[in-house]
Amino acid sequence: MAPLPDSPGPELELGLVWLRRDLRLQDHAALHHALRRCRRVQLAFVFDTDILRPLLEQGLRADRRVHFIHASLLELDGELRQRGGALWVLHGSAAAELPALARRLGAQAVFANRDYEPYAQRRDAAVAGELAGSGIEFHAFDDHVMVPPPALRTGQGRPYGVFTPYRNAWLARMRASEGAELAELACPLSADRLLALPEGLAPLPAPAQLGFDLPARLPEGVEPASRGARRAWHAFQARLDDYAASRDFPAREGTSGLSVHLRFGTLSVRELGRHAWRAMLEGSEGAATWLSELVWRDFYAQVLFHHPQVAQGRSFRPAYDRIEWEQEPGLLRAWCEGRTGYPLVDAAMRELLASGRMHNRLRMVVASFLCKDLGLDWRLGEAHFARWLLDFDLASNNGGWQWASSSGCDAQPWFRIFNPVEQSRRFDPDGHYIRAWLPELAGLDAASLHAPWLAQPARLRAAGVELGGNYPLPVVDHAQARQRTLQRYAVVRDDAAQAAQTPSAPVSRGGGGPGTQGGLF
Repeated sequence: MAPLPDSPGPELELGLVWLRRDLRLQDHAALHHALRRCRRVQLAFVFDTDILRPLLEQGLRADRRVHFIHASLLELDGELRQRGGALWVLHGSAAAELPALARRLGAQAVFANRDYEPYAQRRDAAVAGELAGSGIEFHAFDDHVMVPPPALRTGQGRPYGVFTPYRNAWLARMRASEGAELAELACPLSADRLLALPEGLAPLPAPAQLGFDLPARLPEGVEPASRGARRAWHAFQARLDDYAASRDFPAREGTSGLSVHLRFGTLSVRELGRHAWRAMLEGSEGAATWLSELVWRDFYAQVLFHHPQVAQGRSFRPAYDRIEWEQEPGLLRAWCEGRTGYPLVDAAMRELLASGRMHNRLRMVVASFLCKDLGLDWRLGEAHFARWLLDFDLASNNGGWQWASSSGCDAQPWFRIFNPVEQSRRFDPDGHYIRAWLPELAGLDAASLHAPWLAQPARLRAAGVELGGNYPLPVVDHAQARQRTLQRYAVVRDDAAQAAQTPSAPVSRGGGGPGTQGGLF
């Protein structure tokens, strides 16, 4: 599945481009190479029942991610029909449906962009083998990240396990190529290059035909497809220079809002990297910080690629699997439902359930709270995020949770424990974010809002707040929980102390699930 060599012109009559997490027609590696190699192309997408079935079994009939994908496919199909073609959308096991479609159309080759998740690699190997049995080529390309996972190694030839050296190597590679690796891949998809509207092409299946109901709408500010991606990207460019200063405050519009578009490929990460790289060279601190966040995404992808066991509920640092976690279903429910009594934690968890979104800073806060205040296994939090996050990405989610629990590569030192009240006072000082998601606390002044149990009873009464009534008392005492955590992590103290000598940056990483086979398509 190596990239194709340069060729003077099209050699094949028809190439089938298999879309997965790359739902766009611009700067698209597989489409670019298919157009270089083939006279005509046909694009296809498979609603893979091997992926959808577990969602339905969990009762997720209104999964927002299916909504986002479906709406994005509708736009893609419309774009192709305007050019005289159409998108072929199938419903079934991709390992069977995709080769069958290639044979039906008479395609000589299938082109796809690589997915580094364990399930996706097994699936693609099965498809490649089935195609080979029919004499059909299969070619895969790097498109989901800026630098592919195998490309960067330490001086000893090993994969990187610490972010800072990885970022330094990443930047050195980019400087050596003068950013050429981020160059746009042209996709001149004119009508004469598309397979004419295929005979017998069924219409795009409705969500109900897939077993899903659509939610009323996607979260406010999230628009699917390339059109939505471009609007979000254009809006963020005006805020990019302020990113470093504003990104940690959930009540501000300080983040990019592009994570879901990166997850489903409605926007090219190369385009974002190109812009950030150039702006950084021009002196933008915000662009430099944001580019570092994009590099974190590459870093976690290569961790998953080289260490697939982390997706099966195993700690990157095996010693951390010796930790004995609390067995308290009631505490887990309180955390999941936003009823812990800590306002910033509760507001973030309620936003997640209501919208599928969570600010990056808050992902760190709630993850630390689960593991180091409640003493619950990080895998439980990872699974909850995997179920609800609109931008869920297996590599980033697993990496972020292992970072917060101190069990991963370049992890938060085991003895560093976020204080949820201090995080609240620092990053939502006026309480605007908390009030937006906890209306029962809206009448409290900013001084009382972050720790209502410390407020004067008269202030609580005046604000209509009844602790233990319309808002819960804290489920744990942070100071006591901190001491229990230090004792719990004593079983890995030597391992952790050594790891703590490696600098790690407390920056936010979002969106993986324990033992899950991966994200959507």
